[in-house]
Amino acid sequence: MAQPKMNKAKNSLSKWIMAILVIGAFITLCFLGNWQVQRLEWKEALIAQIDQRMAAAPVSIGEMQTIQKNGKDVDYRPVMVTGTFDHDNEAYYYNTNNGVVGWNVFTPLKTDSGLVVLVNRGFVPEVFREPAARAKGQVTGIQSITGLARTPPAEKPNSFMPENDIAANIFFWKDLPAMAAKMGQGRGEVTPFFIDAGKSQTPGGYPKGGTTRVSFPNNHLQYAVTWYGLAFGLVLVSGFFLWSNRKSKTHTKA
Repeated sequence: MAQPKMNKAKNSLSKWIMAILVIGAFITLCFLGNWQVQRLEWKEALIAQIDQRMAAAPVSIGEMQTIQKNGKDVDYRPVMVTGTFDHDNEAYYYNTNNGVVGWNVFTPLKTDSGLVVLVNRGFVPEVFREPAARAKGQVTGIQSITGLARTPPAEKPNSFMPENDIAANIFFWKDLPAMAAKMGQGRGEVTPFFIDAGKSQTPGGYPKGGTTRVSFPNNHLQYAVTWYGLAFGLVLVSGFFLWSNRKSKTHTKA
């Protein structure tokens, strides 16, 4: 008599453990689904905010500095600045454009007030990296640039990205202080943000402006549906298991 009672107790314990595991998994899957819904709402609000910013009229470089000093994000805000390019101190940021390997040319622009802005003038293929190969594009005199303010990353985005080769003037991530130091701009005030120049008719065609990529992957709805689907599937499988088990016991008693 003791053996059947022991088996019954073990079966009962197993059922409770299974029930706890199933309930725990269900709660976890629902939590992940809810989290993705929250991420979806955040991402949609961010995209709407960026779209609104980019549609605004450009402000002066002074106004942009004030916006930043007031603690507001300046990323993707249109800005306009006037000054003279220092072409002797370009920096090159590795990039691709429609499958073409090349560089974004960053050039310091000096304003009348002495302020220095590092301007991403645009993309050049590898064959046009050297300034002599695109001499027509090395515009002189006072230039007015309209583009988007871009906040630089505080550190290298990830460990897989190569280190910047500052000695060779090659950058794989936009380290603004390092670029400014390489350009010899340590003696003047450098804005703590870049400017991505907009599309323009650059003499000779290069650098080709308008390289800003505004892309925010938004797969959160898909992820939410996946997690909720797994939770629903778990309920179905668990229900089928209970139904099969009960049906098996009914047949055994009969």
